[in-house]
Amino acid sequence: MILSRTKPAMGPGSSGATRESKSKKKMPELEEFLQNRDFTGARTLLEFARNSGKADERNGLWSAYCAFHLGDYKAALQEYEQLSKSDSVPSDIWMNIACCYFFLGMYKEADEAALKGPSSRGQNRLLFHLSHKFNDEKRLMSYHQQLQDIIEDQLSLASIHYLRSHYQEAIDIYKRILLDNRDYFALNCYVALCYYKLDYYDVSQEVLAVYLQHYPDSAIAVNLKACNHFRLYNGKAAEAELKTLQELATPSFEFAKDLMKHNLVVFRGGEGALQVLPPLVDVIPEARLNLVIYYLKQDDILEAYNLIKDLEPSVPPEYILKGVVNAALGQDQGSREHLKIAQQYFQLVGGSASECDTIPGRQCMASCFFLLKQFEDVLIYLNSVKSYFYNDDAFNFNYAQAKAATSNFKEAEEGFLLIQSEKLKNDYTYLSWLARCYIMNQKARLAWELYLKMETSGESFSLLQLIANDCYKMGHFYYAAKAFDVLERLDPNPEYWEGKRGACVGIFQQIIAGHEPRETLRDVLQLLRSTGNPQVEYIVRTMKKWAKENRVPVS
Repeated sequence: MILSRTKPAMGPGSSGATRESKSKKKMPELEEFLQNRDFTGARTLLEFARNSGKADERNGLWSAYCAFHLGDYKAALQEYEQLSKSDSVPSDIWMNIACCYFFLGMYKEADEAALKGPSSRGQNRLLFHLSHKFNDEKRLMSYHQQLQDIIEDQLSLASIHYLRSHYQEAIDIYKRILLDNRDYFALNCYVALCYYKLDYYDVSQEVLAVYLQHYPDSAIAVNLKACNHFRLYNGKAAEAELKTLQELATPSFEFAKDLMKHNLVVFRGGEGALQVLPPLVDVIPEARLNLVIYYLKQDDILEAYNLIKDLEPSVPPEYILKGVVNAALGQDQGSREHLKIAQQYFQLVGGSASECDTIPGRQCMASCFFLLKQFEDVLIYLNSVKSYFYNDDAFNFNYAQAKAATSNFKEAEEGFLLIQSEKLKNDYTYLSWLARCYIMNQKARLAWELYLKMETSGESFSLLQLIANDCYKMGHFYYAAKAFDVLERLDPNPEYWEGKRGACVGIFQQIIAGHEPRETLRDVLQLLRSTGNPQVEYIVRTMKKWAKENRVPVS
């Protein structure tokens, strides 16, 4: 949780080690390291003192403190556990041990350690957070009622609001505290993070700038700035922000090295995902989700499903991703059960009070109705966010399909033609819908050209059937006849001859009525002669007779 990692020694809610240090004379060199947030330097100094026999009774506490703030919670835990066995055990040692367990994800052990210590405001706050981790709503409310209107307790409440995706409530608490405590600059970082979660990336940047003016080398703040750039601009702009922190090579960077590696994979569109993300799955919560996204983009749907199937979703992104994976698996395997699960996840997010007015929330409702084949409702939600996704291929693909499904073929065609991805443009769903749009928009020749560009396969055969039947239905008999002709040669099914015969007669009628060029009759006769059906002779004789009477050359 970021709240406890950003300069907690200098702000409210400092740890027991900090409080105890106030009663002792500080070592100037150590204090200088700590003021500069150089916990690596401070730790090295303490190790040197310990190895040279100059360590005092505070060495262990400071070593644990530095290890904790460097994110080395295991080392901090070892120090605190060693101190717990000494003759003079610090009064808040069990709280410090509990905090280490908490950050190691060992919540049961953290709960047991916290309850060993004396009752305190800090203990109540930690148990409040553990109740959230245990998903124990009754216990959570019990500790919630014990929170007071003091800064530490209110910050703890704000963090729970954040973890439960109640970002506006968290912002309200932070802003109220900032009104009376302008020098609590870290709160600007927290507010910026909430705005980021609400998709207000430009507002997040403005608020974050206040904190960065004072701490330009903060790994958390620079990382958030990079994430804002990623959302507002692109991966290259985001990566450029992280490079400035890498070049500084500050202790702050060392602390967040795993986070930086993770985010660089995201900024680079998944490059290096299989090397970087698997070891971070249980370290950074988003690593699992981003690895699932990587597998989905590689069309490795089963691997994505195996990675996420046991995850109990607790926040909207997790619900959304489980919905997407189940939808993909359901469509791939033809499983109605997975499609139903996906639809339920999408409806849960899109219908929730916290997400219904967000962009992801509206996309979820669109996806829910898409799976239910209620395309009029799909368009209501997609139209409300369309301006945000003009160049987004996935959005345009879904939007165009919904338009086509509601017979708005003109706008559907425009949507399909906006798509740039070669992978999508070679997908049969794309080709079949675009072909239908062309036919319905009186552009049958373009639909035929789509078929000609395809290699012979089961999909090209299906597209031929679509072109043949749709062109026939729309009166584009020339291309219907050409399509039925190929189908007849590929499969001697009597239905294809009947379709071809009807299309050829239809063209003949259009030629007589002056709606088709007379020269087309020559092609029609060639198509008819390519069949072995005995009915063809009577049709050919009739057409040739008309051609002779009207002086139309057909030989």
